[in-house]
Amino acid sequence: MMQGKKYISPGAWFSMIYPSDWNEFEDGENSFLFYNPDVWTGNFRISAYKGNADYGSQTVRQELKNNDSASLVKIGTLACAYSKEMFQEEGTYYTTHLWVTGIDHIAFECSFTVPKGTSVSEAEAIIATLEIRKEGQKYPAELIPIRLLEIYQVNESYEWVVSTVKEKLKKDFQGMEDDLAKLQEIVDSGLIAPKKRDEWMAVGITICIILANEVEGVEWMTLIDGNREAPVLQYNGHLIDPMKLIWSKVKAGQVCDVTETYQSALKDEK
Repeated sequence: MMQGKKYISPGAWFSMIYPSDWNEFEDGENSFLFYNPDVWTGNFRISAYKGNADYGSQTVRQELKNNDSASLVKIGTLACAYSKEMFQEEGTYYTTHLWVTGIDHIAFECSFTVPKGTSVSEAEAIIATLEIRKEGQKYPAELIPIRLLEIYQVNESYEWVVSTVKEKLKKDFQGMEDDLAKLQEIVDSGLIAPKKRDEWMAVGITICIILANEVEGVEWMTLIDGNREAPVLQYNGHLIDPMKLIWSKVKAGQVCDVTETYQSALKDEK
């Protein structure tokens, strides 16, 4: 199997492996975009659609019937309807290669846009790794490189903390260790009601942001564990979970000491 990063889609419909030097980037709704940001070799997009039990194979047959330029090819174990189209942009010619394939009840549309004449082997290697995750089946918890979805959650949480500190305390917030006292002021102020999960999660995430800013080797990841898909920190092979730092304590009626939480997270994971 191809060596690289694992991607599990939001909702855990499917998984795939993509090159280690590629990243996920923002794209249209229900479409996921990947490419190498340092040495661009092409844009790989994938969309997935659910249907009845054999929707995947039906979609391939339909594409072959409706698209005169499509031909049947096999990538790994997958039958694909393959077609391509060329276009020109700012004097350069590009080719968009399109594969429609499916597994059981899920159909996939994959495209790879590259300069004309460029190899499509990278895209084919990704498609060959496609697997679906069956509904109702219990999968072990997995850590994958942080997805855009969780990056947005981290950013939104931090922005809420920054704006709250500025509005309520009239202070700036830089996301450094010195700011822990300001977080404690917000916690002690009673501003966040005990059942406000999102706000408490924002405090936990912000503590993790400070950890990531202050400690070398800390990396954001996405945790996929049953129905839970959440941003977490990985440090020396250990996990620091924002939810457990603060929200779990609030639910249990415990007092939240931000500085102690920060220091114990470091101590526990070293």
